[in-house]
Amino acid sequence: MDVDFGDARSILVAFGAGVVVLLALYSLVGLEDVLAALSQADPTIFAAVCVVSVGWLFAWGLALRTVLAVVAVKVSVWRAFLLLAGATFANNVTPFGQAGGEPFSALLVSRSTGTEYENGLAVVASVDTLNFVPSISFALLGVGYYATRFTVGGRVELAAVALLALALAVPTLAYLGWRNRERVSDLVVRLAVPAIRLVGRVVPTLEPAGESQVRERIGGFFAALERVGGDHHQLGLALSFSALGWLLLSVSLWLSLGALGYWVPFAAALFIVPLGSVASVTPLPGGLGGVEAALVLLIVPITGVDAGTAAAAAVLHRGATYVLPVLIGGSATAMLEADNVHKSASD
Repeated sequence: MDVDFGDARSILVAFGAGVVVLLALYSLVGLEDVLAALSQADPTIFAAVCVVSVGWLFAWGLALRTVLAVVAVKVSVWRAFLLLAGATFANNVTPFGQAGGEPFSALLVSRSTGTEYENGLAVVASVDTLNFVPSISFALLGVGYYATRFTVGGRVELAAVALLALALAVPTLAYLGWRNRERVSDLVVRLAVPAIRLVGRVVPTLEPAGESQVRERIGGFFAALERVGGDHHQLGLALSFSALGWLLLSVSLWLSLGALGYWVPFAAALFIVPLGSVASVTPLPGGLGGVEAALVLLIVPITGVDAGTAAAAAVLHRGATYVLPVLIGGSATAMLEADNVHKSASD
């Protein structure tokens, strides 16, 4: 790519901070307890966790492929998987999760499909928005099951309240942003143009875009979003693939606990996984450390397992849904970029 995933030094610092958070978490829980629980893990079940994780990437890759089709970009299932894996890699190596990785994911989609950058950004943003709907739906289903079947404690009640607040706040903000998209566009132009000019002065080889160009690209972004939102059939299909992905993520955590000998109600995983993923917006690469802490804080009161087992389950689950996608996504990004270079050379 013409740009890398941010300053390498800042990424290393962010990873270092994530490692510190992880060490603090496992020191607090008891590293010996975590290692003892991991030593009892069933390798066959953990292998199933890894297979499920790859299935999750394929499911969300199909959602990405469906949304790309709405903006008249056709890709194969395999290429969609590589694009989604690359986007996941970007999210996992940049701070603030999807918010930090979206610009790079959009660039990867744009370069690999030949579409305009604003179309790529609209597609990535649309997929991220679609992914929010089933995550909240599954979480509400899980907490509803627990509320009717078990006595919930204070932490669970607090998590449920936070979930409801999130379910109301995000759609409301999205609706207000869309209704006032002209104002949002003006605000982005006022903020972006001076920043672009500053970059142009610092990097003389870059030709900064003018205000009209920035406004045109923002208009293209909103137009692409409108096209995506107008195709209800494709949106429904993409939503189904997204829901399948979230279901597989929940299976991953459920199997991770099962690998340690704790077969908890599946509804617990439906509740825990979406809430735990919120911690990925922390200023750590892919929420490293933050997500693990959130998982432990949720698993213990909801399932009743001890903290050491909960932390060990978080290791297995995140190994399959964070470390494995980083390895696959890094390779996928390299493959796509090599293909882009080959096509450029052919042209």
